Amino acid sequence: NGNYVGNYSGWTKGEDKTMGFYNKYILPKIINAGCGTKPIRKQREKVLPLCKGIVLEIGCGSGLNFSFYEENNIDKLYALEPDKEMLRQAESVVKEVNFPITFLETGAEKIPLEDDSIDTALLTYTLCTIPDPLAALLEIRRVLKKGGKLVFCEHGMAPENNVKKMQNFINSFWPIFVGGCNLNRDIPSLIKDAGFLVDNLETMYLPKTPKWFGYNYWGSAS
Repeated sequence: NGNYVGNYSGWTKGEDKTMGFYNKYILPKIINAGCGTKPIRKQREKVLPLCKGIVLEIGCGSGLNFSFYEENNIDKLYALEPDKEMLRQAESVVKEVNFPITFLETGAEKIPLEDDSIDTALLTYTLCTIPDPLAALLEIRRVLKKGGKLVFCEHGMAPENNVKKMQNFINSFWPIFVGGCNLNRDIPSLIKDAGFLVDNLETMYLPKTPKWFGYNYWGSAS
């Protein structure tokens, strides 16, 4: 999973109490560990400097991206995150950055911002988890100014058939344990389906990462 801890409904009511404990105390630690590996930090280093002006970060999680922004390029950051525990962790690191941050405790499918109000929208390891990624991308498009940029770095569907088969199999149970993360989403297609023009796209398997989890897309769209 990325930064966005989605609500997964695949558990029965009898398991709510157990999963509540897991989601509050265990899952955030798993996500921070998984999203804090060296290969993923390197990916963050590639895309965060592309963010400028008034920025909307979708799925800020525990604030893992905050230290990678070029502070002189950021006028303001809106940090959106639906999970209370992750948001609490993110709020604790605000003092470490030198630009204003406003937290939005909500999902990305309905962003509480005005039309044409954002210069840059950022997605890092987030589209995998959002319950309705197309709705979220349409909302991002709505709030972006004319000439604004969508900057993204995501994991998703691999190009090799044998890896795809493995992703599809693991994805039958993976989202239950990792906050709703999906391994097999076609990230470029989702972005294009929302009406964006992909300006730059790079891909690779992350080193020292299982192929079924490590196929990355990154770049920008307008």
